Amino acid sequence: MNKRYCLTLDMVPNDQLIAEYEEMHRKVWPEIIESITSAGIENMEIYRTGNRLFMIMEVNDTFSFDRKSAMDASNEKVQEWEALMWKYQQAVPGAKPGEKWIMMDKIFELNA
Repeated sequence: MNKRYCLTLDMVPNDQLIAEYEEMHRKVWPEIIESITSAGIENMEIYRTGNRLFMIMEVNDTFSFDRKSAMDASNEKVQEWEALMWKYQQAVPGAKPGEKWIMMDKIFELNA
């Protein structure tokens, strides 16, 4: 069974910037898609309410956050994309300096 991670991030509360961000995510650069899938992420969904984002990642056994960070650090296109995304994103309260997506803790699960 794949492992699932849920993360959150805030956006700059500006309707024009939010619209631009959503447009960017309708046309994600192919290099970014490649970096995501080659890291072992098999499914990724991002949801928004107001200026809060929620991301669900389903990963295979090859995925680790350390490995993904190392891959991203050495990928010029990923660094370019991430720098661009900071125009739209802001850390959630309680995030450490420079921290973007923050892991959420599961507090309930229904297994019907």
